[in-house]
Amino acid sequence: MILFPAIDLKDGQCVRLKLGDMNQATVFNDSPAAQAKSFEDQGFEYLHVVDLNGAFAGESINGAAVEDILNTVKFPVQLGGGIRTLAHIETWLSKGLSRVILGTVAVRDPELVKAAAAAFPGKVAVGIDAKGGKVAVEGWAETSELSVIDLAKRFEGAGVAAIIYTDIDRDGILSGINWDSTLELARAISIPVIASGGLASMDDIRRMTRPDAKVLEGAITGRALYDGRIDSREAIALLKQAA
Repeated sequence: MILFPAIDLKDGQCVRLKLGDMNQATVFNDSPAAQAKSFEDQGFEYLHVVDLNGAFAGESINGAAVEDILNTVKFPVQLGGGIRTLAHIETWLSKGLSRVILGTVAVRDPELVKAAAAAFPGKVAVGIDAKGGKVAVEGWAETSELSVIDLAKRFEGAGVAAIIYTDIDRDGILSGINWDSTLELARAISIPVIASGGLASMDDIRRMTRPDAKVLEGAITGRALYDGRIDSREAIALLKQAA
């Protein structure tokens, strides 16, 4: 069970959004690389990064900040936001990313995702962001008619490394992970699932240690970690004990 600290990039800064709204951003660090190093020093073993501007623009916007992170830390980093082509994927993996996360393109062009997963085994994850159980795209600005499980099932057997499932209705408001829908998704597919959105407290960490949560690969923590609601060392130790 991996606990992924999150760095969300907006205009070169480390921020957190509320409910996916770019106008409700709180800046937590002017130096994303320093923030990443802090997480590494705290004992985290994997970093989750999102280029928020890129998600809206459809291309990498905060690339310099991501490269600074990659040049600063040694632990693996996964990146999502604005990665829409095989060339984008290849470029980022060549720069040292451990995994790319494909979101909008997974809805628009699932064949590209399958091709990428085949070309880069273990290096391609799919990000599924949902509002009211329906998949959202273009930086959460649009909602499709696709259900989360229907989209996830398109990638069964394609070699996708993980599904990162975000409940937008809970993101950044510390209301707790949507365990029902997250576990339902994890039980419906064979691809590992990472929970994202709403992780609020050590109660959520303890919930991750229960037997039914073992179907998950892990969870992403953002605002609760920055606000001090999660004690990083205690959380990491709890998850290791439960492994």
